[in-house]
Amino acid sequence: MKKIEIGVVRAVNKKFYDVCIVGATGLVGQTFLKILEEIDFPIRELKLLASSRSAGKTIIFKNKELIVEELTADSFDGYQLAFFSAGGGISKAFAPLARDKGLVVIDNSSAWREDTDVGLVVPEVNFTDSTLNKLIANPNCSTIQSVIPLAALKPFGLKRVNYSTYQAVSGSGASGQADLERTLAGGEPEFYPHNISQTCIPEIDVFLDNGYTKEEMKMVNETRKILHLPDLPVSATCVRVPVMNGHAVSVRVELENEFEIADIIAAFEAYEGIIIANDNVNHHYPTSVLAEGAATVFVGRIRRDLSAPNSLLFYCTADNIRKGAATNAVQIALKMIKEDLI
Repeated sequence: MKKIEIGVVRAVNKKFYDVCIVGATGLVGQTFLKILEEIDFPIRELKLLASSRSAGKTIIFKNKELIVEELTADSFDGYQLAFFSAGGGISKAFAPLARDKGLVVIDNSSAWREDTDVGLVVPEVNFTDSTLNKLIANPNCSTIQSVIPLAALKPFGLKRVNYSTYQAVSGSGASGQADLERTLAGGEPEFYPHNISQTCIPEIDVFLDNGYTKEEMKMVNETRKILHLPDLPVSATCVRVPVMNGHAVSVRVELENEFEIADIIAAFEAYEGIIIANDNVNHHYPTSVLAEGAATVFVGRIRRDLSAPNSLLFYCTADNIRKGAATNAVQIALKMIKEDLI
C-alpha cells in the first residue's frame, strides 16, 4: 500500500477539522473512510451522512462506532470540510448548501465538472484551480489517471490525444461488482446489457447523439479543462472489462516537438504522482493488480507511434476507487490544508 504522506501537512498546520462524508455507505464513501483512517487525517469530528434508507447504520472508524445520519439541509452546521460521493442529484441539491455554510466541498459526482466557476482538480496538475470556488469537482476516474502523464508531456507541446480505456466494474459501483460476481457464477446479467464475465462492453454511461457515450465525452471535456487547453483535439473510446478493480488507459498523443524516448521517460519520472513500469523484457508494465491500493499512476509500454511523426503511445493504470476517486479528493484536501485554504 502506497500511503499518502501528510507529515509535511502536520508540520505546517497543526489544526484539526470537522469533516462530513456524504454518501458514506457507498463504495467510494467507504473508501474515503479507509483512506482517512490510513493516513490519520487531522479530523476532530466526523459526521457520516446518507439517505434515509441508510440512516441508523453503524460504521467503525478508528475503533469507534459512528451512526450514519440522514442528509438534510442542516447537516453541515459547524463543519469545515465535506466529501461528497452520493450522485449528481444529491450534489446539485446539497453541495451549494454546504458551501454557502462555509464548508470546502469536494464533490466526486459529475454534477459540477463542466461548470466554469468550479475548479476541476487533479492536485498534481492544476491545484491552483481549487481556489476558484469553495466547491471543487473531482474529475472522472479515467480522466484523472490520464491527465497526469499528459501534463508531464506539456513541455513537448500537446497537439492531439486519443484514448482507449479498459475500465473495471468497480467504476459502476457495487452493482457492477455484483454483476461480475453473478455472471462468473453462471447467473444472468442484471446490471450490464451483456454478460460482463464473458466479454468487454464498449458502452459506459448513455449514448449521445454524436455516437459517443457520456463517459467518452467526459474524458474529452475534462481533459481540456484540467490541462487548460480548451481547443485540444481529444477523442475517446471507453470500454468496460471483466476486471474487479483498476482502470487502464491506452493513450496516443501527438506532440508539437520532436522527442527522444529517453526524454519522455525522464519527463514521466520527474513528474509528481507517476511511477514508471516500462521493463518489457521482464513483463513489468502497468496492470490493474500493480495499481491496487496505490495513490499513484503507473505508466509503461512507452513507444513511438510508427504511423505519424512526433507521436507517442503509452499505457497507464490506476486504482479507480482510490486515485480515480477518493484518494484524489483527499489529496486535494491535504494540499488545501497545507496552503491554509480550509
